[in-house]
Amino acid sequence: MILTLCRRYRMFLILFGVNVALVFLYPSVGCTAFALTGDNVLEMLSFLPPIFVLLGLLDVWVDRETMMKYMGRGSGTRGMLLAFILGSAAAGPLYAAFPMAGVMMKKGASMLNVFIFIGAWSTTKIPLIMFETATLGFRFMALRLVFNLVGIFLIAFILEREVRRHPAPLPEQRP
Repeated sequence: MILTLCRRYRMFLILFGVNVALVFLYPSVGCTAFALTGDNVLEMLSFLPPIFVLLGLLDVWVDRETMMKYMGRGSGTRGMLLAFILGSAAAGPLYAAFPMAGVMMKKGASMLNVFIFIGAWSTTKIPLIMFETATLGFRFMALRLVFNLVGIFLIAFILEREVRRHPAPLPEQRP
């Protein structure tokens, strides 16, 4: 059991060991690293509980048939547009998008729409667009947005095609 836990959390344990070594080798750097880690953990803990509550509500309120109708394989342009709007209108850091993407997949959303959702969440948030327009100008914002849109859809199509060509084994099929 302990060996299983160590294997599961090996990356955490390795990074924790590096932080401890930094405290002894370079105390100011090590203390800064621990302080930053603590700040990041507190930030994550402030975002994740409301997101999990919303995910629970989404899981209960939206049935699989509805999700498949609007964002499933046959949803076409409507599904892609909905995925893009949901990703752009979402609030919070990118790590909060992945639990949402998991619920979307569980409910029957196509991988293409899941990839578009994650791409939109990471690059086309509405507050970011407004900030860029105010600080960097409309021309810069419009150019970046056009390139992001092309990139999001291109990458989503490529990833979806690759996932169809090389499907991952289900958890019970893994060795």
